Amino acid sequence: MIDELRWRGLLADATEHAPAALAGGQVTGYIGFDPSASSLHVGSLVPIMGLVHLQRAGHCPIALVGGGTGLIGDPSGKASERALLTRARAEENAAGIHRQLASFLDFESRAAPARMANNLDWLGNLRLVDFLRDTGKHFSVNAMLRKESVRRRIADEDSGISFTEFSYQLLQAHDFLELNRRHGCTLQMGGSDQWGNITAGIDLVRRMGGPRCHGVVFPLIESASGAKFGKTEEGTVWLDPARTSPYRFYQFWLNTPDAEAIRYLRFFTLLGRTEVEELAHAVAERPHRREAQRRLAAEVTRAVHGAGGLEGAERASRVLFGGSLEGLGADDIAEIFADVPSKVVARGDLEAGIELAVLMADAGAAPSRSEARRLMRGGGVRVNGEGVKGMRARVQTRDLIDGRYIVVRIGKKRHLVVEAG
Repeated sequence: MIDELRWRGLLADATEHAPAALAGGQVTGYIGFDPSASSLHVGSLVPIMGLVHLQRAGHCPIALVGGGTGLIGDPSGKASERALLTRARAEENAAGIHRQLASFLDFESRAAPARMANNLDWLGNLRLVDFLRDTGKHFSVNAMLRKESVRRRIADEDSGISFTEFSYQLLQAHDFLELNRRHGCTLQMGGSDQWGNITAGIDLVRRMGGPRCHGVVFPLIESASGAKFGKTEEGTVWLDPARTSPYRFYQFWLNTPDAEAIRYLRFFTLLGRTEVEELAHAVAERPHRREAQRRLAAEVTRAVHGAGGLEGAERASRVLFGGSLEGLGADDIAEIFADVPSKVVARGDLEAGIELAVLMADAGAAPSRSEARRLMRGGGVRVNGEGVKGMRARVQTRDLIDGRYIVVRIGKKRHLVVEAG
């Protein structure tokens, strides 16, 4: 497994004995997921793939949803205090994350079954005095203050860090101890910003008389521009189709720069070395065909949204490049053409009929009415996928898709969406 992570670029660091433990027999390992939202996002795919590789190597993965620690908040990577979740919201978010993780892991495997757990099951029942006596006494405040996430917050005199978030590492360490006792878990994985929390858990298990435990961390992924991975101008790219549609999800991956495409194929898919090398050759020799990006988008969209989600996303993408609008409803049109210039037209005007050239010019889709007619004469304008007949063609209510939209295509790539108001 360590070799697999290394060639994929997913290994940032590991504790000294982790490689030998993973090579020497079946290991149970876990990764924690923060329930601060009802959905995971594309940045969560790195730890998710970590669990996938763990199971593929014959080990038993545990996906731990932090229903308890989510009520506290992890200070790692944060410049200021998080807003505290209510217990009801944390439980609701945890349930949504459970459903998403279930599509990646095999919970029916006889040889290496995956498990899901929620740390609220034990943290919610902790008594403060018992916790301070049994767990807190094993932690040095001096060592806790040396943690990078804590030092960075303390250095900021304006925000600082509350005792609540300062105590987070004790709770995460307690999770490792609890999972070790319940399931024999001896490995924790996570992003490289979790190294301090992971080693704290390893140390706690040792101090409490448990077995030797191990840690493996993944690199924190940034885009080519140095921005946080998964953040776009439109916002976060979520795994929940209600928050980021399969079409937009597919487009996010399809728009990956050439310089990042092969790296992302190693990170986010299960393609083997030979296939990845072939796609790397395609990027070098035929970058205009974007073969690596298409494969990346297809593999990740299928993994997250299933075959149906991928089929819908690919169909929507074809529509943008001249494919048929057949079978698309108003909601599909709104999603596919969300970034396309649009014009709202009174329904009464459409009932009477509006000359298309006038509409194009008024909406800025053509510099003038005469230019719009010239484009129409040359066969460069289509309405709802059908060629326009005559330079005086009109659009009417009957042209509306689902009674809401008309899609005008100008040339090969430009569109205008007319919406009935």
